Amino acid sequence: MSKLALISRGIIKENPVFVLLLGMCPTLGTTTSAINGMGMGIATTFVLIMSNVAISSISGMIPNKVRIPSYIVVIASFVTILQLIMQAYTPGLYETLGLFIPLIVVNCIVLGRAEAFASKNGVIDSAVDGVGIGIGFTLSLTVLGAVRELLGSASIFGMKLINSDGMLVFVLAPGAFIALGYLLVIFNKLKSRTS
Repeated sequence: MSKLALISRGIIKENPVFVLLLGMCPTLGTTTSAINGMGMGIATTFVLIMSNVAISSISGMIPNKVRIPSYIVVIASFVTILQLIMQAYTPGLYETLGLFIPLIVVNCIVLGRAEAFASKNGVIDSAVDGVGIGIGFTLSLTVLGAVRELLGSASIFGMKLINSDGMLVFVLAPGAFIALGYLLVIFNKLKSRTS
């Protein structure tokens, strides 16, 4: 499979949010704004790429009995590195995302890609798969965050568009479910037309 096909597969055919419906906890919990969604997506992409590369490199040395715990240790190492980087360079975003950053360790997207792809493929393909899935996840969270921010506070990326408050429900938890539901319908309609 070509590298471009691997990337586009993660964005469209195997989009973690709109197709596979994985990682719903950070998807619904962090997307109160577009910048939060983008920040969570980029953080998860970093962990995806790095853990895919590491797991692909060492998969032949890991005994079958301790495969999953070993993957979790590798992923947790990269999440710790990510936390330290975010605390140093983006403390505001780190505080906003809060508990969702350490929860990347058990995110089913990251662990699923380690098990399903990285452990069975080469380093380069695993890195490219991480990029594709990461871009798909980041775009999904950013779009969901932008819709919720636009409808909930009449702003986008923190910039006020109109001098109005918007609909409060979209800033709250029920708004995440409503916005995600409509975006799922739109994404799947568009996907079925291009297939």
